[in-house]
Amino acid sequence: MAVLLLLLIITAGGDTIAQEKKPQPKTRILFLLDASGSMLAKWEDSDRMSVAKNLLAHLVDSLEKYDNVEVALRVYGHQSGRERSDCKDTKLEVPFSVNNNSAAIRKKLEQIVPKGNTPITYSLQQTATDFPADKARNVIILITDGLESCGGDPCAVSLALQKNRIFLRPFVIGIGIAPEYEQQLSCIGQYFNAADVKTFENVLTQIATQTLSETTVSVELLDEQNRPTETNLNMTFVNAVTGSTEYNYVHYQDSKGKTDMLEIDALVPYDLVVNTTPVVTAKSLQLKPGQHNVIRVKSPQGELYLRQDGPSPYGALAAIVKQQGSDQTLNVQVFGNRHKYLTGKYDLEILTLPRIYLKDVEVKQSQVNTITIPPPGQLAIPSQMQGFGSVYTLDEAGKQTWVCNLPEDNSRVTLALQPGKYRLVYRMKSAQSSKFTDVQDFTIRSGATTSVKIFNR
Repeated sequence: MAVLLLLLIITAGGDTIAQEKKPQPKTRILFLLDASGSMLAKWEDSDRMSVAKNLLAHLVDSLEKYDNVEVALRVYGHQSGRERSDCKDTKLEVPFSVNNNSAAIRKKLEQIVPKGNTPITYSLQQTATDFPADKARNVIILITDGLESCGGDPCAVSLALQKNRIFLRPFVIGIGIAPEYEQQLSCIGQYFNAADVKTFENVLTQIATQTLSETTVSVELLDEQNRPTETNLNMTFVNAVTGSTEYNYVHYQDSKGKTDMLEIDALVPYDLVVNTTPVVTAKSLQLKPGQHNVIRVKSPQGELYLRQDGPSPYGALAAIVKQQGSDQTLNVQVFGNRHKYLTGKYDLEILTLPRIYLKDVEVKQSQVNTITIPPPGQLAIPSQMQGFGSVYTLDEAGKQTWVCNLPEDNSRVTLALQPGKYRLVYRMKSAQSSKFTDVQDFTIRSGATTSVKIFNR
């Protein structure tokens, strides 16, 4: 079945787009026209080629009013007959020019006669060299009346060119496409099915509007009751194809709870990352180009406050924070600080001696969960010896658990330890038997120093 396909592709520069509004960049539109033999097939009161030429000519004329738009024309399938099976039949007929070249395009359109095959993939590959090297929004409008006929993979090429920032988003328009063939076209880009000439004309106008019209977004960060109360969070608009960052904004909300409007290029496919702890990602944003869009992302937060009463000999004591049941470190939070987390449950490993493990610590919407641990005491070993020793905790049943080793070259240390019962096990390096191991139990109390002397045995 004959098909009319429209592919619109736009690029932006590789650098991160600045937050402040800048003058609109130059837009370059390359028309890539299928002139294979099947384009002569009848379509309503005319044929497909005549309709395509007419609509393209009108579109080129309508673009003359834009100072920052340049146009060009590449054609394929028009130089060799179908019997030659020429899969490299493609040519840039009218290159880009700083001067208006719409008249040259209209004249060239009149001269084209459909003849050959449909090398979509190879023609797409060649368009990468058609655009000047300076920064601009490069747009391709590809028109074809059939699927790839040369065994290529236009979908893979489209994805590769997007990843290399040759273009940003493809738009596909098919005419009379059977449902079983639509997927072969929709994988190239956003797909439209134009059932008649009028629909095709409307789609062309719609795509031109999307290319050149301003698009704005507001982001509402929702709490657990779906109210837009969260704010002051960094939001990153990420190119969903390349993974590169396109925009960074810190969310703003005025005194009345209203968020501001941001201008973005709607022809980039976006994921929105809200940099909460952990992050929240809204995949594949569905933006309406040329309109104002409201994006709602659920990101309820509460606070975790780590506190230790009294002075701490640990110095900057911290805790490793993980999501409940996860082995991945989410944050390392220093005691004395507050940090916001998404509502939910977390596991904490507090870096005391011995470690303190807290499971299922809950963070609730707009609440502060304060975690307090008792101040440590200190173990002082005045003996200056060389040997092998360790400190263990003792529970009520007498089970000992390793805490730390003592330095082999000098046993004279002062260690901050949490309150509790402990055991010191030590053998001097000069001792000639295991039976000379010194074992002593002791107790650590908050804010107090306990001295344990190692005996020379």
